[in-house]
Amino acid sequence: MSNTSDSLVIAKRNLIRMTRIPEMILFGLIQPVMFVILFTYVFGGSMQIGGSTDPDVYKNFLMAGIFAQTVTFATAGAGAGIADDMHKGLIDRFRSLPMARGAVLTGRTLADLVQTALTLLVLAIVGLIIGWRPGYAAPTNFAKILAGFALLLLLGYAFTWIGALIGLSVRTPEAATSGGLIWLFPVTFISNAFVDSSNLPGWLQPIAEWNPFSATVQACRKLFGDPGLSPSDAWPMQNPVWASLIYSILIVAVFRTLSVRKYRNAAG
Repeated sequence: MSNTSDSLVIAKRNLIRMTRIPEMILFGLIQPVMFVILFTYVFGGSMQIGGSTDPDVYKNFLMAGIFAQTVTFATAGAGAGIADDMHKGLIDRFRSLPMARGAVLTGRTLADLVQTALTLLVLAIVGLIIGWRPGYAAPTNFAKILAGFALLLLLGYAFTWIGALIGLSVRTPEAATSGGLIWLFPVTFISNAFVDSSNLPGWLQPIAEWNPFSATVQACRKLFGDPGLSPSDAWPMQNPVWASLIYSILIVAVFRTLSVRKYRNAAG
């Protein structure tokens, strides 16, 4: 069997497993919806975006950040799933089969990508219900909106490979969950996701503007026609679509290589 067909078989196995644990999918959907509602109705009236404190402006500013945060939080699930397979000895069973070694990890990340796409779909519907309107601040079209979601999925897929490496590096699913989340909070909050990066302290602004997460958020705001594009001389903020593509592809290349190497060493 080829690496591609092996990967698809593993992806199918993981998708079937997800359907048998519906609460896992349900909780994965509830969390981002709660973030949307809490940020919109708790902080919406006190946030200043482009000189405006209009809650509707913040609502439309916020959605790109929530989308990006949601796809990156899939990292923890990927790490925990792989750690669980390692802990239960499933990896040892795969070793006895005539299949490509990297297919186990690729299949897992593809299955997580499908779940992430489902979560984004539900989140977009919730956003539209509470008042998110693509094109609120600048003209857009259906192709640009699809391109924005494609960048989000690519970012989520890239971060899933970071989760795979974490899952292979720890001994329990609990450790993988903690290890997969703890570094995500500074990555997502030191960015332009929830506040205008120009409002951050001066020494934090370059960090936020060169953050790969910020590049995807900025690209999505541009493609969706949302308000709050971060004014900056930093290259990722001026060329967010290209920056988002380059960052995500680099992350996949680096962390897939490290993860497959780690898997081969772990599998002996």
